[in-house]
Amino acid sequence: MKKLTILIAIVLVAISSCTIVRPGEVGMIQKIGIIKTLPVLQGSKGFNPFVSKIIKINVRVTEVYSKLIVPTKEGLSIDAQISLLYHINPDSAKAVYVRFGQNYEEVAIMTNFRATTREVTARYYATELYATEREKIESAIKEQMLIAVNKYGFIIDAVLLKDIVLPEQITKAIQNKVQAQQEAMQMEYVILKQQKEAERIVVEAEGIKKSQDIINSAMTEAALKYKYIDMMKYLSTSSNAKVIITNGQVPIMVGGE
Repeated sequence: MKKLTILIAIVLVAISSCTIVRPGEVGMIQKIGIIKTLPVLQGSKGFNPFVSKIIKINVRVTEVYSKLIVPTKEGLSIDAQISLLYHINPDSAKAVYVRFGQNYEEVAIMTNFRATTREVTARYYATELYATEREKIESAIKEQMLIAVNKYGFIIDAVLLKDIVLPEQITKAIQNKVQAQQEAMQMEYVILKQQKEAERIVVEAEGIKKSQDIINSAMTEAALKYKYIDMMKYLSTSSNAKVIITNGQVPIMVGGE
């Protein structure tokens, strides 16, 4: 029984004196309160659990999601859902741990993220947050976050403004504005269509007038007399009986089969 107890103790000590540094992590050996300068490479690593421990820092890209009540330029408070993507520079892992501890995300990232977001949104109107200026707001938050935390070894990858919930009266005002714009565009289309139709009628009328002018200019006395002789010739050769009254210029047919 005693041997079994000793064996179990040895196994537990062996297990506790070994750890694995996975891809996307930086390991640091802390021995008697002092962190060694050289990082621990990826893979398994043994250490003396009585005087040492290995601290692992995640250096992958991490997303933090926050629901905030943010101010706007006109003094409203609106609900915003925002994501921040960041990672730790592997070369700065030791400095981050020494300065902020393993709770670095809340102490360094989230505190600055909340303050920066509120500061930036206060420069914009609610309608700009909701629709027109999202990319500018995201860029502004990212730039200010870089200024605030980059010096400590944090890298800001992106800021994503996912959702904005406006007060009901503001939402209705935006919807009414959009509807009015659509109606104005529709009216412009109708006016343009009517203008094009009017232009078409004018062009058509001008064409008819020109055609009539050409015909009238061709209707000389000689031409009309020629047409009269040609028509009389046709009538004289026709087998149908008819009565023609003429003044010598214009024939009028008053009977015939």
